[in-house]
Amino acid sequence: MRLLWSILIVSIIAQASITDFKTIQSATDAYRAGDFNKSKKLFSRLERDGAGIYYNKANSDYKAGNIDSAIDEYRRSKGNGIDEHNRLHNLGNAYFKKKNYDYAIKAYEKSLKLAEDKDTRYNLVLAKKQKKKQQQQKKKDKDKKKQKKKDKKKDKKNKQKKQQDKKNNDKKKGDKKKEKKDKKGDKSKDKQSDKKKGKKQDNKKEEKKDSKEKKDSKNGKSQPKKSKTEQKKLDKQKQMTQKELRRLMKKMGNKKMPTLMYRAGGGKKAKRGEDVNPW
Repeated sequence: MRLLWSILIVSIIAQASITDFKTIQSATDAYRAGDFNKSKKLFSRLERDGAGIYYNKANSDYKAGNIDSAIDEYRRSKGNGIDEHNRLHNLGNAYFKKKNYDYAIKAYEKSLKLAEDKDTRYNLVLAKKQKKKQQQQKKKDKDKKKQKKKDKKKDKKNKQKKQQDKKNNDKKKGDKKKEKKDKKGDKSKDKQSDKKKGKKQDNKKEEKKDSKEKKDSKNGKSQPKKSKTEQKKLDKQKQMTQKELRRLMKKMGNKKMPTLMYRAGGGKKAKRGEDVNPW
C-alpha cells in the first residue's frame, strides 16, 4: 500500500516563506532517504501550522511505524492545499495497519468517490477480505473460548465424580473391613460359646459319673469292673479250686470233712492248739 503524497511538497513550498524553505527541503530529503523520524522533527520545527505540515508529519510517522500518531496527523491535515483523495487514501492505510478494517473501508470508499484509483480500489478489496477473515477468526476464538469453558466445566464435573467414586470406594472398603472384623468377632464368640458348652457338658458328665459312683457305692457296687483277662484268671482259679475240692471229696469218700478256720487276710490253715475253735 503506497502513500500518495507527491504533490504535497509543491503545496507546502507555495505556502512557505524563504526562511522555512531550507527546513522543508531537509525534511523532504530525510523522508526520501528513509530517515522518517528526522523528517518529522524537521517538519515540526516549522514556525507555522498548516494542513501541509500535519500531512507531512503524518507521512513521516506512518513510515516510522508510529501509526497512532499518523492517524491523528492525517485527521488534522484536512484543509486547503491538501489533495483530499490522497489524504483519505493514506488515512485508510493507517487504519489498515491498525487492523481497524471498518474505518479503513470507509476511508477508501470516500477516497474513491473523489477520484478513481487502482491502488485505492485494490486496498478497499483487500480491507474487505481482511475484515471477513477477522470476523471468522473472532468467531473461531469465541467458539474456542466457549468450548474451553465447556471443557473446563466438564473436567470439573469429572473431577468431582472421581472424588465421589473414590469416596464411595473407600466407604465400601471400610464397610468390608468392618464386616470382616465383625465376622471374625462372631467366630471368636462362637468358639468361646462352644468351649463353654463343651465345658458344661464335661461338667455334666463328671456330675453324672460322680452321681453314678455314689449310687453304685450305696448298692455295693463300688468296686470297678475287672477286665476280661482278670476275669478269665479268676474263673480259671475258681475252676481249679472246685476240681481240688472234688478230688478231695472223692478221696475222703463219705467221711465228714472237718471245718477249718482260715485267718482273715490269709489263705493258710491255723495250727491246732492255737486257740482255734472248729465249727
